[in-house]
Amino acid sequence: MRSFSKAGLPFPPPSKVIRFVREGCTNRPFYHIVVAEARSDQHDPAIEQLGTHDPIPNEYNEKLTSLNFERIRYWLTQGASASRPVQELLGLAGFFPIHPRSYMTAWRNRQKATEAAAESAANVAKDANVKS
Repeated sequence: MRSFSKAGLPFPPPSKVIRFVREGCTNRPFYHIVVAEARSDQHDPAIEQLGTHDPIPNEYNEKLTSLNFERIRYWLTQGASASRPVQELLGLAGFFPIHPRSYMTAWRNRQKATEAAAESAANVAKDANVKS
């Protein structure tokens, strides 16, 4: 499906895209945030590396991310588009508006925590009744 401008002319598809490239080992992902041609393979050489993202929490429970906002801004003004995972990450970093999927993930995590707390409270009450 093609998108059109207000004048009825088709928009050219973005030729550059900002996306993740997976590096690292099995069960230990590490991502480079790169600018690449839109139709290139993940393992083709990238035009420029804009940052890194380590999704595995470290000993302080931090997921480390580094971003070069100046270069990201440059490539976006040159017509590059960002992939959805990169949009979510940039939203959490405050560069883009927060992605709706981030809100849904937070809501689901709160629901799980509430259910787990209620379940553990029920187990404690049950154990107290058994001991009495």
